[in-house]
Amino acid sequence: MDLFNQGVLAHNDIVMRLICLDTLGDFVILRSNGQPVYNFCVTVDDATMHISHVIRAEEHLPNTFRQTLIYNALGFPMPSFAHVSLILAPDRSKLSKRHGATSVGQFREMGYLPQAMVNYLALLGWGDGTENEFFTIDQLVEKFSIDRVNKSGAVFDSAKLRWMNGQHLRALPSEELVKILGERWKTAGILLESEGMFVKEATELLKDGIDLVTDADKVMSNLLSYPLNSTLTSAEGKPVLEDKLPEVASSLIAAYDSGELRKALEEGHAGWQKWVKSFGKLLKRKGKSLFMPLRVLLTGKLHGPDMGGSILLIYKAGINGDIGNPQIGFVTLDERFRMLKELDWEALKALHEAQPEPVATASH
Repeated sequence: MDLFNQGVLAHNDIVMRLICLDTLGDFVILRSNGQPVYNFCVTVDDATMHISHVIRAEEHLPNTFRQTLIYNALGFPMPSFAHVSLILAPDRSKLSKRHGATSVGQFREMGYLPQAMVNYLALLGWGDGTENEFFTIDQLVEKFSIDRVNKSGAVFDSAKLRWMNGQHLRALPSEELVKILGERWKTAGILLESEGMFVKEATELLKDGIDLVTDADKVMSNLLSYPLNSTLTSAEGKPVLEDKLPEVASSLIAAYDSGELRKALEEGHAGWQKWVKSFGKLLKRKGKSLFMPLRVLLTGKLHGPDMGGSILLIYKAGINGDIGNPQIGFVTLDERFRMLKELDWEALKALHEAQPEPVATASH
């Protein structure tokens, strides 16, 4: 029986070679100038590296026929070949540069981590049979099997890749994440040093808003900026302004000038929380009616990371001189209170009164 099976296999091999030769003809392996062509090069390269499995896109099927003939002609052991469907663009056409396809090196420059790229690419047409989408490289090595690769083409989703990179970034050990972001902030000229307590605290405060390493620049610059005027003149800022914001500002300025707020900030988070509680009792405010005006007056924004952590970092940056490039728009706490004292509240109120109310439209 074994001899019979071997004879059948040998016969099938001969038939396959004849089909390949009849289909492909006498194809070129060396150019007239002596330079070897792709199929010859890749066969020799894979064979000398002892490649056991060749898994590539379906568009390489014609090349596989040629390469099997070269393997046989040179007496190399034949690897196992597998062909997978192409990665598609959102319009389900072949992914190309016009869809944003780029090199691996450019993805690194854009702020993507190697492990996130490997994780995402592995999920393009493959899954482990569960709902899990987050895998380390070691987990992929353990779980991956070619029989779970889909036959249909997978669509490359840039938003999904970005999300996955954020998951991998925040899953890094804290020391590694601090090192990556600290070096990024120093290279970008935002910070003078890439390590230290300021970098550690900034990383912990801002990491949830960072999906790509390059996002760190914008997130840090946003923390250090103080767009108070544009916030107060915006439609979204109007309700905050109308909630007796000048009165809150007056009490806040008094707390800063007396040294009370600065002393609280020197005591860290515990000092800040104790002061906020006391300030709320003084103004008979709590919850959103207390924290929203404080956020606007101290950060110049309606939204952002934890307010206490933000103010503590801004205070420390002002007294320690952590900031590198003055052109990033850093406004110290002293400068913020100077701007608050010079604010023309009546002019802001008049500006909003002069603006027409938005007209409601019926939806269909």
